[in-house]
Amino acid sequence: MGNITLLDILGSALIAGFLLMIISHSNARMNETLFTTGNDLVVQEELVTLVQTIEEDFRRLGYCRDQMKIADPSKALLQAGAASISFQTDVDNDGNVDTLSYYLGAVADLAVTRNPRDRILYRKVNGSGPMPMNIGLTLFDVHYFDVNNNSIARPVASPSAVHQIEIDIRLESTAPYDTTYSFAAWRQLRLRSRNLTGR
Repeated sequence: MGNITLLDILGSALIAGFLLMIISHSNARMNETLFTTGNDLVVQEELVTLVQTIEEDFRRLGYCRDQMKIADPSKALLQAGAASISFQTDVDNDGNVDTLSYYLGAVADLAVTRNPRDRILYRKVNGSGPMPMNIGLTLFDVHYFDVNNNSIARPVASPSAVHQIEIDIRLESTAPYDTTYSFAAWRQLRLRSRNLTGR
């Protein structure tokens, strides 16, 4: 009788240990899911906000409410690099020509996050100070194409040759779960500003 009770106790302790292990594992998986889902949501929201601004700006490349102020849209693109671009547009639709620039900051500019790859994308209008556009950007890559859809080497020596632009963006979470970063990517395939192609 004593042996059976001792075996019952040992069996119960073993089953309880397995149950605790299962609960602990489930709790860890639930925490991982909550953290990664939260990171995914933040990254996707940041990407949507960034993309909306970029699309609006780039589609207005060469546009001015007073058309006579940018009489030749082929000269609206001022500088075209791999991770930077400057062009003329009418940012606030007031009939005055503005110079709008996007450029990628150095990795050291964003030393406050745990992600070693993220950088700041700056947006600058005229002579104002640069405005940081994002959190967690790890890729901002701009490609340029001529009227025949041929890729143009960057930096572009003759910006007036550009007829189409392709933009690749990738955002990652600023902190990982374990070592995995959440990410979201976007590619604008061959963005054509009517002001560039309609010359």
